[in-house]
Amino acid sequence: MTAVAQKTVLTGCVAPIDKNGLEQLIANGKANPKVIKTLKCKTVAEGKFRQDLLFRLNTVEIRLPPLRDRLEDIPILAEHFLKLHRERYRRPIMGFTPEALDALRQHLWPGNVRELDHVIERAVLMSPGNIVTAFDLALEATPDARLSARLEEMSLEDAERLLIKKALARFEGNANRAAEALGLSRSALYRRLQKYGLGS
Repeated sequence: MTAVAQKTVLTGCVAPIDKNGLEQLIANGKANPKVIKTLKCKTVAEGKFRQDLLFRLNTVEIRLPPLRDRLEDIPILAEHFLKLHRERYRRPIMGFTPEALDALRQHLWPGNVRELDHVIERAVLMSPGNIVTAFDLALEATPDARLSARLEEMSLEDAERLLIKKALARFEGNANRAAEALGLSRSALYRRLQKYGLGS
């Protein structure tokens, strides 16, 4: 971010940034800009976002777990997106079958809320009836999703292997954070990685 943009953030003066130098707009004390930036933890470490600017902006930090870790939110969000797209496309879709809600809860949602939004939008457009079925969602079950759905049928070793894989994926391969989330020491995690052939 340029010095002009930093001044805009710090002083509340709105200044368009343009090579041609457009007139600076003064907010006359009425502007109260809020800057919302979503960042992955590695973005600052990789130098893609300036650390000094992060310190200026980082007044309130909200850490939001991925959708797959917030199963209770899925029906609420699904209903919200259903209402939104039902009105947008003027479709008489009234709700979801219980099987459709189960399918939504079992999906891993690698695309998080945005993916859920698109899935519901597609279902609203493609559903032949007035209620969304599991078939209308057209969700593909990944191998991990199928494993999760039958966790109670797994051996302890299979369940442990799955949980380690999910923790590593969740923390983008960071073994220290995965170990902490799993309640393991680093050395205990590395022993299990070797045991299950999950090492790089």
